[in-house]
Amino acid sequence: MTRTTQSQELRVAAIQQTCSNDKHISLATSEALIREAAAQGAELVVLQELHATLYFCQTEDTSVFELAEPIPGPTTQRLSALARELEIVLVGSVFERRMNGVYHNTAVVFEQDGEIAGLYRKMHIPDDPGFYEKFYFTPGDAQFNDGRSGFTPIRTSVGNLGVLVCWDQWYPEAARLMALAGADLLIYPTAIGWDMNDSPDERARQLEAWVTVQRGHAVANNLPVIAPNRVGTEPDPSGHSDGIRFWGNSFICGPQGEFLARANDQDETVLAVTLDRGRTESVRRIWPYLRDRRIDAYGDLVKRVRD
Repeated sequence: MTRTTQSQELRVAAIQQTCSNDKHISLATSEALIREAAAQGAELVVLQELHATLYFCQTEDTSVFELAEPIPGPTTQRLSALARELEIVLVGSVFERRMNGVYHNTAVVFEQDGEIAGLYRKMHIPDDPGFYEKFYFTPGDAQFNDGRSGFTPIRTSVGNLGVLVCWDQWYPEAARLMALAGADLLIYPTAIGWDMNDSPDERARQLEAWVTVQRGHAVANNLPVIAPNRVGTEPDPSGHSDGIRFWGNSFICGPQGEFLARANDQDETVLAVTLDRGRTESVRRIWPYLRDRRIDAYGDLVKRVRD
């Protein structure tokens, strides 16, 4: 694994793209945008959730499992080669076939030398109209065989990455556990959008809720957040709905929730910014949330419902 002396500044990029029903086309788009990010000096590049395929969870279809791949497999081999060639840390996304009957929505982190630094298997799995993910994905392991929590940052040459995936972004517990385990950044590869029949007001409320909750995780944990989302309209394969319009609005914010970069809701985009690694330390000195936590009073958080 490549290790370098960390400077105070870190150049990061989030990729917002459209996707195709042809993996080769989707991955070619990802590759072109990764190369653009690297040309802008990015040392860490983050792709969106399930960037190699359409968002297939709009319906329940057993034939879709043919899209799943082992790790390592063709998609990870391609991303590994890119990370090695460009000497970047790269966060990709794979529909993982762990074994027959066990499939995951998995974020894969590649080191600068192309080696896999770690995996994060999505922990919170939704099951809502148009987002039937429980049909496809097994939740990630709550604990690994070596005793680590499922919410454990992945150590890389650019820092400890608190990688989570999409639906995880609504849960403050996930962000806090990553922060307590030493994450330097929170990362949320995402695929989220509007029902085509939603009113303009409802669309605005949903989008602002999505942005606000993640900025809240940045504030509450004093950590930068990188949140790439897909863009474009994808039809419902069953024809039972008008499909999903993915709302883009990928963003990067600092440890006080301040926007550093934000995309629109239409265009493929590379968001590249330079983070100051020292900001988390300085902000935690004046807003010492972690110091003042009342861990003696939080026992009921591990209950489904408080009696």
